[in-house]
Amino acid sequence: MTASLDTVFAALGDPTRRAILSMLLEDDMAVTDVAEPFEMSLAAISKHLFILVNAGLITQEKRGRVKWCKLEPDALKQASVWMQGFGQFEPVNLDDFERFLAAELGEDANDT
Repeated sequence: MTASLDTVFAALGDPTRRAILSMLLEDDMAVTDVAEPFEMSLAAISKHLFILVNAGLITQEKRGRVKWCKLEPDALKQASVWMQGFGQFEPVNLDDFERFLAAELGEDANDT
């Protein structure tokens, strides 16, 4: 259980990956469409997508020549159950949580 939670939280620790998950809430998207709003290479987006796939947060499938990304909504269930044990964190705003952790660790949140 801990290893999969670690993987999910590591994946959620990056604002680009959280933005990708938010985009996929609407519908499945082609990899090129996922990459469009970001100012980074397709290779960099592919690395983010690989991490999300490894964490089980999304799946990818080939449809013709296009690779599509799909959100796996049940993937956050275990993390959600774990976080509910900490009532003071409901509802969890991951950006605020990231800033809190950075402040506690003495890091600048903009360095990530």
